Amino acid sequence: MIPLKDHNPNPKFPWLTIALIVANILVFLLVNILLSSQLENTYDSYALVPDEITRGDELHTLLTSMFLHGGWLHIIGNMWFLFIFGDNLESELGRFRYLGLYLVSGLIASAAQILANPDSTVFHVGASGAIAGVMGAYILLYPNAKIDTLVTLGFYARRTTLPALFMLGFWFVIQLISGFTSIGESAGVAFWAHAGGFAAGAILVLPLKLSLNNRS
Repeated sequence: MIPLKDHNPNPKFPWLTIALIVANILVFLLVNILLSSQLENTYDSYALVPDEITRGDELHTLLTSMFLHGGWLHIIGNMWFLFIFGDNLESELGRFRYLGLYLVSGLIASAAQILANPDSTVFHVGASGAIAGVMGAYILLYPNAKIDTLVTLGFYARRTTLPALFMLGFWFVIQLISGFTSIGESAGVAFWAHAGGFAAGAILVLPLKLSLNNRS
């Protein structure tokens, strides 16, 4: 299921969400165009490899891997999900808390993927875990928000409107199922990072929202 639009008006311009999107795109263009001849070395230096982290090496990749992407479809999909779901969360939490949730969700997402397959030597890149945290927070704050969604099944495609609780909940369940079926395998898709990031965002958003209300 691909989200097309959410019916959740936001009165504020999402400066930080746009900045995160721009940063990811600029890094993607830098790595894949300007540094294309050094692509393998870039991934060696900045992509996350579970086996290296479990040995205590290359710990900086827990952060740098969030800004690398494997191809055009990868970055376009990630940035589109961030664009759809990030603006309301930024407005609700404020930029500082929103950025904290984004980054911490990304770190927890990486930890979940490492725990699922600590000996893997497969590169993991992308903002998917952090964005999954945004989605997890969104489902807690706006479960009844309507999402225009493109539902695809093979050659079948239909546009429909679904509540966030169903659309995002279904996405989460798919990540869990895929994660359990890929345990012990060197899967290219970090399903446990998606599920872990989603759970992290859902858990973190309520105390962040509460702290904001207490200051008001």
